[in-house]
Amino acid sequence: MSRNGQWYPPEWPDRIRAHARGELTPVTPRRAATVMLLRDTPPPEPPTGDAGPAATATGPAVYLLRRRTSMAFAGGAYAYPGGGVDPRDEGEVAWAGPSTEEWADRLGVPAVEAQAVVCAAVRETFEEAGVLLAGPDAASVVADTTGSDWEDDRRALVAREVSFADFLARRKLVLRSDLLSAWARWITPEFEDRRYDTWFFVAALPAGQRTRDVSTESDRTVWATPADAAAGYDRGEFLMMPPTIATLRELTELTELTAGRAAADVLAAAGSRDLTPIVASARMEGDEIVLSWPGHHEFEKRISTV
Repeated sequence: MSRNGQWYPPEWPDRIRAHARGELTPVTPRRAATVMLLRDTPPPEPPTGDAGPAATATGPAVYLLRRRTSMAFAGGAYAYPGGGVDPRDEGEVAWAGPSTEEWADRLGVPAVEAQAVVCAAVRETFEEAGVLLAGPDAASVVADTTGSDWEDDRRALVAREVSFADFLARRKLVLRSDLLSAWARWITPEFEDRRYDTWFFVAALPAGQRTRDVSTESDRTVWATPADAAAGYDRGEFLMMPPTIATLRELTELTELTAGRAAADVLAAAGSRDLTPIVASARMEGDEIVLSWPGHHEFEKRISTV
C-alpha cells in the first residue's frame, strides 16, 4: 500500500489500534546499518558562444535498490544497501580509521556495539552492492572486486558461511572505518512486528570500484541524484519508507544549499548531524489514530477507528 510514494503496510491500522489499547508487546528492534553510497557526477559541459551562463553541478548521485515485492519487509520499496548486524560483527576485526571508542561516542552506544554496526555497514555494502570499503592498509582501498574469486567470497558472506573478520584476514585487508560518516538513526515503530534500530551512513564509491546488481533481495538498482529520486517518490513512481525519502530530502537540501557538493563534502558535513533516534509514535485524537514521526511532518497519518 502507498500514499504518494510512501510504503504503508496494510496491517498497520489494526496493529496501531491494538498498540493504542495496550494489547501489543513491542518487539525488541534488531540492530542494523544501511549505507547511502555516493558518487560524484560530472559537471555539465561549459556553454559555448551565446549559449548563456554556465550551469551548476548537480552534486553526487546516490545508489538505490528496489526490494523484491516478495520480501516480507518493505517489498517493492527503494532502499539503500544494508541489513542486520551479524553477531560475529562484534568479534575482532582488522580495523583502520577512527577507533571503536570514537565510534561509540559518535553513535551513542558501547564500543563493541559501535564496532558491530560499522562492520555491518561495510559488510552489507559488499554483500548487496559489491563495493568494499577496505584496503591493504589504512591509506589505501581495494580497487576492483569484480573477479570470480571476489564473487565467491561475497556469496559465502551472504550465506553466513564465513565471518566478515575472517574474510578480511584471509585477504589481508583492514576495514576502513574512516570512509564512512554517520548520518541518522531510525527505529521501526513499536507497533511493527519486524523492528530495526538502523544507523544510516554515507560513503563515497571508492576509485576503481563499481556497483554490481548482485543482491538477491532486489530486482532493480539505480544511480540518481537525491533530488531526482525524491521527485520520483513525489510522483508516486518510487515507493519508499519514511527514512529513505527523509534522508534523500536531507541530501537534496545539503547539495542545493551549496550548489552541488562533492561526495567527500557530504561525508564531512555528516559529522555534525544529530543522531538522536527517530521513531514513530501513535496517539488517539477523537476517533482517529494519529501516526507521526518527530521532525518529519510529511509522514503524518490519520487512521479512523470507526
